[in-house]
Amino acid sequence: MQLMGAAMEWNEQRLGRQLKLRDLHVLLTVAKYGSMGKAAIQLSVSQPAISKVISDMERALGVRLLDRKPQGVEPTIYARALLDRSALAFDELKQAIEQIRFLANPTTGELRIGSTIAIATGFMPAVIDRLSRQYPKMVFHLSAGEAAMTYRTLEERTVDLVVAPIFAEIDEQHLHAEILYDEPLVVVAGGQSPWARRRKIGLADLEQATWTLPPLDSLYGSVVAEAFRASGLDIPRATVFTSVTAARNALLATGRFVSIVQGSVMKFNLNHPAFKVLPIDLPTTRRPIGVITLKARTLSPVAQLFIDCAHEVAKALAR
Repeated sequence: MQLMGAAMEWNEQRLGRQLKLRDLHVLLTVAKYGSMGKAAIQLSVSQPAISKVISDMERALGVRLLDRKPQGVEPTIYARALLDRSALAFDELKQAIEQIRFLANPTTGELRIGSTIAIATGFMPAVIDRLSRQYPKMVFHLSAGEAAMTYRTLEERTVDLVVAPIFAEIDEQHLHAEILYDEPLVVVAGGQSPWARRRKIGLADLEQATWTLPPLDSLYGSVVAEAFRASGLDIPRATVFTSVTAARNALLATGRFVSIVQGSVMKFNLNHPAFKVLPIDLPTTRRPIGVITLKARTLSPVAQLFIDCAHEVAKALAR
């Protein structure tokens, strides 16, 4: 057993000398572009240099890393196992570099944020505006999409954190969630709509209205459907189903349409003459909005500043 342990230790030491961080970066680039030639262009080196790095890695590990095909190369199961771990290593290295930069100059830093389209329309700009006023040299990368896609970007580590609705129980062993605020959906009409002039109105009064709604097979679409069922109503036959917030807003602005949207979107657009929130309560639509991060991932100081600022904006929103 002692001999085996010594041999394993020697192999690890030898592997550490033979396998460099640069080699892993080369493999990641080749896998990303599916071609040694394209990887060479991206890395500004020759194709023979790329081939030598891959050959040296295969010799050091004792396994084939790439399958050569007419259309390029494809990672083997061994390469995929190595790439999965390498992605984590590079991500931690990037976070460490960001932390060093922040420690050297606390007024700078970069943050990649994932969010849903609606939250990116109202709440996120408010947080970023407040934080960028305090730290004008900070750089923010904000991406937005459907809730399911947003969670996926966090899993893939292409964003540092996510601000999104929490529709299901969070996996506490894997993810960490901080609740910012509870958000209901609200019924909205165009500012020029005849519905906007009604002081008393119920959801049943809008059965014959011209609706634009989120797709019913989306997460928020299911919440909208639940709101109608809770009121004892059939889901209206909407004229336009779309997940594009800007498209729904444009339709609302015509004065012909009504819709159901996230409350925070309207809170940050209260003085917009194109929209009017109708006095209709939808109690079943309330969902928590949270900041979600990966537990196994080091949180950068910039990310923590953002989370603290998000809590401050959320408190103001609640008031």
